[in-house]
Amino acid sequence: MTTNSSKPRAAAAPKPASPYTRFIPREELGSFAAWSPGNLEAGEPAGAAAAAPAEPADGAAQQARLAAARQAGYQDGYRDGLVALDSFKQGFAAQMSAQIGRLVASVDAELAALEPPMAQALADAALHLARGIVRAELKARPELVAEAVQQALAAVLLSARHIRVQVHPEDLPLVEAGAGEALAARGARLQPAAEIARGGCRIESDLGRIDATLETRWRQAAALFGREQPWDDAPHCEPGGDAAGATAADAG
Repeated sequence: MTTNSSKPRAAAAPKPASPYTRFIPREELGSFAAWSPGNLEAGEPAGAAAAAPAEPADGAAQQARLAAARQAGYQDGYRDGLVALDSFKQGFAAQMSAQIGRLVASVDAELAALEPPMAQALADAALHLARGIVRAELKARPELVAEAVQQALAAVLLSARHIRVQVHPEDLPLVEAGAGEALAARGARLQPAAEIARGGCRIESDLGRIDATLETRWRQAAALFGREQPWDDAPHCEPGGDAAGATAADAG
């Protein structure tokens, strides 16, 4: 017997919507690439094909960064090298200046120690040469004794009386010829004196005496150089002569 159930059949429950069928807006999408069957055949992941074109750009950027780093390193090294070179130059210059200063001071001290002996040697040489020249000149021109007599008379005070001019006997005619007028003007008498070397003279008066002999005049010249050098090879002492002065003692 067939029975029909009066109860209505329950409606089938709706299936939940698949999450993979939802529409995804573009804003929610990240990196993606179109898939093709060829990707599977090549055995490469889908994202590898899309990422491959970016490799050349990344390599160029790395090369650029590397070149920039090298340039920066070169500039830094060059700058540091210049600083080190300048520091070395300054230190070397200071060291050389100090060494040169010590050398100059040492040479100056040595020269200062040698200066007195050198000066004395030069003075002796100059005096020796001058003495030879004067002797040669007097020998070649003996009439110069007249000039020596005139200069000595000029040093005698005008108030002096009893003036006597003494010269070597061989110089008498030369003095009379060259200084006769000067002798007459002062009323001086010319006398021979064998002890006086040729070329010199000695004048005596009531006011004193003037020693203008070659020996005395030469000692005075040598004293200007701080030396004691006789006119002759051996010191010449005049009998009763005054070797100390060459000017008259002025009583008035």
